[in-house]
Amino acid sequence: MSESNQKSERKKSAPKIVAEKNEEAMIGGIIEGSPDSIGVAVVRLACGCRKMAAINKEGEAASKVIMYRDSASSICDLCKEDNGAFSRVTEQFIHWDGEPPTEAEQKRIEAKIFGTYGNA
Repeated sequence: MSESNQKSERKKSAPKIVAEKNEEAMIGGIIEGSPDSIGVAVVRLACGCRKMAAINKEGEAASKVIMYRDSASSICDLCKEDNGAFSRVTEQFIHWDGEPPTEAEQKRIEAKIFGTYGNA
């Protein structure tokens, strides 16, 4: 199998990332406070902190970015220093509210929100 075929196979078989139970309440609150939102971008960091923001149908932020850490009174010291640097991102996805947009629209919005790093 050629290298490009292997890459496309991995993309097809990559499991879809979904919100964890402990993230769902935060996502619900963000959506409730952002009437123009169609979903919430979720970024998980290696330290255990999370960054989330509502997004609109144009792929723009529909809320402020919220950083939090489960079962902690605040985010970690490293995140306080570097605001959750990209180099420490372990997973990122969009939790769509209601009926998600078409596959093409999802890809366009995801590229706009997260960039295209590693998707080439």
